[in-house]
Amino acid sequence: MNLVEKIKEKARESVKRIVLPEGDEPRTVAAAKIVKDDWIAEPILLTPETIAADAPRRERYAAALYELRKAKGLTEEAAAKLAADPMYYGMMMVKMGDADGLVSGAVHSTGDMLRPALQIIKTAPGMKLVSSSFLMECPDRSLGEDGLLVYADCVVNPCPTAEELAHIAIASAETARTLCGIAEPRVALLSFSTKGSASHALVDKVREATEIAHSLAPDLALDGEMQFDAAIVPEVGASKAKGSPVAGRANVFIFPDLQAGNIGYKITQRIGKASCFAVLQGLAKPCNDLSRGCSVDDIVSTVAATAVQARQ
Repeated sequence: MNLVEKIKEKARESVKRIVLPEGDEPRTVAAAKIVKDDWIAEPILLTPETIAADAPRRERYAAALYELRKAKGLTEEAAAKLAADPMYYGMMMVKMGDADGLVSGAVHSTGDMLRPALQIIKTAPGMKLVSSSFLMECPDRSLGEDGLLVYADCVVNPCPTAEELAHIAIASAETARTLCGIAEPRVALLSFSTKGSASHALVDKVREATEIAHSLAPDLALDGEMQFDAAIVPEVGASKAKGSPVAGRANVFIFPDLQAGNIGYKITQRIGKASCFAVLQGLAKPCNDLSRGCSVDDIVSTVAATAVQARQ
């Protein structure tokens, strides 16, 4: 059973309500039927028409949205207009407990989804930022955790600070546990240096991030700064980072910036023949983004992952 099938099995254990704001988009409609028929989740398809037909709820959401954002300058009139928008309406469903998670992106951009998510759902307690993890499943089962690797951040944050890297590392470890079933996440903070082999401000940032992450999550198996080969190849790890709890056996990899992360996951996907999909992490309640080129199967998989995240 591959990773996606395992995630679907987890989702079936506790069926969650997942709202789909792009409710009249054909791929989304087809995916919703599969999700419902296979008992993966309870899909809620939103369209302007379905929202218009439920005026009492829309008005309740508008009032709650106004209270939530009035300090930021949102007027009652603007709140009423936003509450009629499927993306904002869907976010309010999650915020108010009428849905457990949200999936969009077949039509909307990442920014279109993240903006209301940050305004309404906001980050989880103690979490500094929203980031992404790519779940990579490699044909070579000797890598990572039986072929499973978690890469972060590959989508959201272009140049995270040391503190932000630390929070990305902690969130990614939780994603590894929740979605990949990795009981012992082993987190490597990546660099072009391993344990002082190079001196540069970029290396210093990764070292600082490692220290911050240790202070925030002292029980987490985490180490850095580390080159990728030292993190994943046992012989290289033993040579370059002797005594490290992570070197040579990492299963979670934190890239120092978005360029490195995006390049890294695409190399693993194309040359390493890994299958992969991304999830967002760090939000108080799960919301996930799709590629506008997504397939029906991609939507089903992302709904399943969102449902599993909602169980936490």
